[in-house]
Amino acid sequence: MRLLPLLYAACAAAAAESCTAVDVLDSAMDSINTDLRALLCQAATFSSTTPPRWSLFSAPKPSIVVNVATEKDVADTVKYCVKHNIPFFAQNGGSGWAALNVTNGVVINIAPLNSITFNEARDQATVQGGANMEQVIKAGNASKSFVLTGNCNCVGALGAYLGGGYGNLMGEYGFGVDNVISFNVVNATGDLQEVTKASDPDLFWALLGAGPNFGIVTSAVIKAYPQTDLTGFSTALVFPGEQITEVVKAVEALRPNLLPSQNVFLYLTNNNGPVILVTGFLLHATVEQGKAAFAGLYALNPVFENSGVLPWDQWNAAADSFCLREQRKPGHTVGLTSLHPEQWKEIWELYLSFRNKDGAENSVVIVEIYNLSKPRSLGSSSSASFAHRDVNAQAVVIPWYSDASLDTDALAFAQRVRNIWKSTESKFTSYINF
Repeated sequence: MRLLPLLYAACAAAAAESCTAVDVLDSAMDSINTDLRALLCQAATFSSTTPPRWSLFSAPKPSIVVNVATEKDVADTVKYCVKHNIPFFAQNGGSGWAALNVTNGVVINIAPLNSITFNEARDQATVQGGANMEQVIKAGNASKSFVLTGNCNCVGALGAYLGGGYGNLMGEYGFGVDNVISFNVVNATGDLQEVTKASDPDLFWALLGAGPNFGIVTSAVIKAYPQTDLTGFSTALVFPGEQITEVVKAVEALRPNLLPSQNVFLYLTNNNGPVILVTGFLLHATVEQGKAAFAGLYALNPVFENSGVLPWDQWNAAADSFCLREQRKPGHTVGLTSLHPEQWKEIWELYLSFRNKDGAENSVVIVEIYNLSKPRSLGSSSSASFAHRDVNAQAVVIPWYSDASLDTDALAFAQRVRNIWKSTESKFTSYINF
């Protein structure tokens, strides 16, 4: 496999050749409003305010934001930054939680590139890099054609795809990376190129799972699936904390028996106090069929239950509160082979201890479980760089707060929970696009 350029690393290395980033900015930033503006579409704008990010923990602090208007604007901005040794990175949904530690430099805001179009047969969709899940679902709903989408409306659609791409439809159609036909990518030199399996098999392979490291994806053509029925059964079951062990046992018993169109999520979360929440989904099912599919959980007598058949454009509505931006959320993830009920009383106590701190009540622990038969049949390490097909469940702990003085406690809490999960795994995997 040939070595492919790392976009940010290339720019950062260029900046380091002659001077520090601060020196660069002193000499170059003042010229951006005139020199770079002349290169871009008239509709492109500049700002000193970064678009709101989902998490402020270790968030980047750029000096200027370029709000592009065309895919060519992205390429021209990259070329300009490389030429003038200016650090840069791209942002679409602003939901990435990696510790970027980028100060000064340029943010290329691709959120304005949010067009979604379907071909006449409705079996392909062209999605621009700035479109979020809600926008893609709205377009797909209007075209009566499914595309694989994630479970939070505010997340950038292609950003999620580039890391793998989980979602309610993956049991039927595979991961996001299994559904990409082609990419438009701005590479490290600022050239805009179309990448397909035929045109550049190495780069195409790399983009399917490790995409953010290999360029700025300005658009992609993805598979779509025409439908006559765009509905699914959804349920939310609430249990008190003292039932944690038996609830986890029921979820684990369900895990290997999930139908291809079914998934189950486990949350430790806030609902006017700490509770256990289990949500379930079953595509194209009636209420009766859905309740039967989750019978083991209903048998535990939840203290609250809300179930029904929902249209596609409402599947994510219950998670909209999760999209609240500009608080601190240093998430820690682990891929799990299975759930171990005996671990969860300790996890519950750790969760209570941190979420009871002032301002930390919205902290959450999540496990997502899908049927993976179809995704595993569609790809492997030879077809895509995505490395998590053998993971049976994705777990994440998210301390959630505003006061930076809680950072040390938050990291200690998250790391302790993650270490409990890791203790029963033969290898450590972390899905950073969770």
